[in-house]
This record gives sequence, structure tokens and C-alpha cells, in this order.
Amino acid sequence: MKSVVAGFGLGLSLILAIGAQNAFVLRQGLLQRHVLAVCVTCALSDALLIAAGVAGFGAISAAWPWFEPAMRYGGAAFLLWYGARSFLAAWRGGGTLVAGDAAGGLRRAMVTCLALTWLNPHVYLDTLVLLGAVSAQYDGLQFALGAMMASFVFFFSLGYGARLLAPLFARPGAWRGLEVIIGMTMWTIALVLLFEG
Repeated sequence: MKSVVAGFGLGLSLILAIGAQNAFVLRQGLLQRHVLAVCVTCALSDALLIAAGVAGFGAISAAWPWFEPAMRYGGAAFLLWYGARSFLAAWRGGGTLVAGDAAGGLRRAMVTCLALTWLNPHVYLDTLVLLGAVSAQYDGLQFALGAMMASFVFFFSLGYGARLLAPLFARPGAWRGLEVIIGMTMWTIALVLLFEG
């Protein structure tokens, strides 16, 4: 049980910080569009990466020196583009959250979700390297299960808990503010990715 709790605690602490993926899940939850698919995609992606990290694939960056820079610059480019979209939506304004609000189709939501997950170099550092390294101190399988449970609990809580904020986001000002926060988050992460290397 100690290994499960340790995995859950570390996994939750790594995922709690607001980031591109979390902002997207929050937005989809507010719009109540494709929430189940988005939450499952995020949690399963994390589970795969956690399993790979605990299984010892943290050495991938040592084996392939080009992997980390490619992920960093590709992720930064995507985040700059996505942040620009959010800033444009905030500038145009007029958005409110109403029942049946269109948020794009399922395919578009899934492509965006997968890109925000798999093009984020920090997810590899957190799951493959950090969780993989810490898991060596515990029962690996139990530690991984704890970290995976944290991911499922977090994403489903964020996605489905967002509807509690829906009355607030029925006002255009709140929606514009969220778009600005999302844009700033995306661009901040992109700049960190570009300048940390």
C-alpha cells in the first residue's frame, strides 16, 4: 500500500500545475463537449507514459539525443499557435457558455488533446524520467498503479467538475478572461521550452 500511496501522491503533485493539457480539459468541461473522450484520452496517455517510465524507458533521451530537442521545439511551436488562438478568441469576445455551445467536433477535440499531451516535453520528463526514477525505490507495479490512479482521478475531476463553474462562464467577461489565461499559460510554457535548452 505504501508504494500505491507514494505513486498517487507524486503523480498528483506533478499533474496539478495548470498547463496546456489541463487548460484544455477545463475548457471542454465548461463547454460540456466530449468530456468523457478527452478525460479518457488524457488519463490513458498518462498511464502509457507512466508504465513506460516505470518499465525503464527513461533512457530514451540518452539513446536518441535528437528526441528531447525535437519534442521541445515541436511542443513550443504547437503551444504558440494554440495560445494565439486563445488570444484571438478573447479579443473577438462575444463568447458565452450556453447549453449546446459548439466546441468543434470529436475528431478536432481528440487531435488537439493528443497534441497537447504528446507534444509536451514536460510530460516525458515527469513520467518517463522522474516517475520512472522514483519508482525504483518502491514496488514498481504498485507505484505505477498509484500514479495512474492519480491521473484518472485528476482528469475526471477537472473535466466533470468544471460544470460547477458553468454559471460563472455564462458571462462574456469571464469567458474572455479564461481565454486570456489559457493563452498566457500556453505562451509561458512555450517560452520556457524554447529558452530552457
